[in-house]
Amino acid sequence: MNIQEGFVEVTGGKVWYQKHGTHTGKTPLLILHGGPGSSHFAMQGLRILAEERPVIFYDQLGCGKSDRPTDVSLWKIDRFVEELGQIREALSLDEVHILGHSWGTTLAAAYMLTKPVGVKSVIFSSPCLSAPLWAEDQEKNRKLLPESVQATLKECEENGTTDSKAYKDATAEFNKRFVCRLDPMPEFLKEGAHFKNPEVYNIMWGPSEFHVTGNLKHFDCTDRLKEIQIPTLYTCGRYDEATPASTEYFSQLTPNSKFHVYENSAHMPYLEEREEFVRVVTNFLNEIESQANKKLS
Repeated sequence: MNIQEGFVEVTGGKVWYQKHGTHTGKTPLLILHGGPGSSHFAMQGLRILAEERPVIFYDQLGCGKSDRPTDVSLWKIDRFVEELGQIREALSLDEVHILGHSWGTTLAAAYMLTKPVGVKSVIFSSPCLSAPLWAEDQEKNRKLLPESVQATLKECEENGTTDSKAYKDATAEFNKRFVCRLDPMPEFLKEGAHFKNPEVYNIMWGPSEFHVTGNLKHFDCTDRLKEIQIPTLYTCGRYDEATPASTEYFSQLTPNSKFHVYENSAHMPYLEEREEFVRVVTNFLNEIESQANKKLS
């Protein structure tokens, strides 16, 4: 399979990208990874989608193989939205499908609300479109943890010791239930740990998935989802921290949307049920293009 990679100049530095496949007949798929401050590393298995269409990954500024500038003023959602536009322009992605995962859905939604031209569809995978609602959902999820784990989390957050081993161990218990239910955790995920940038995550989100203290704390675009008129797919895992109830709620607010739950997954269905994830995404994209072709003929 043909692979191209390189760097794009964006506001604040250079961003690494990788393009798989050269099919000219189908609209490319641009993938927005989670985080903030993670990388494309965990999602690289989705290159299998390039059997049908070009697939483009990129590591957002500050993480992965991209530059890691020290200017903390760069870690704001508006700059990441600007970066996404700069990526599209540099790679001549005049028409594109967008798949965002987790924080990547926050970014995708904020980008869509700038009314960009040429986006054919958007997939919100395990979405976070309201930080306050996310925080509420995690409070409920925490209550499902053993009482001793709950007590450790609460104590560390109150004492400001969220960087302690005890807090990290308690967070791991949460992650086993609501982030990735594969046991053991795939070894390759550990290999990609160095691609993450905890500083970006802490500034924008906070010390953990469920303790939101960063500058995204008040992000909420639910009252504007009706403005996203293009075909939209919302998906999540049955045990996802992006809960089925909230994901379906977002879908109901979006005019031209579909909703799907991966029954054996938490927050990483692209790993936990990869074949099913690929099937659902492929079917959605092909259906959109089939309908578009019928209108043209």
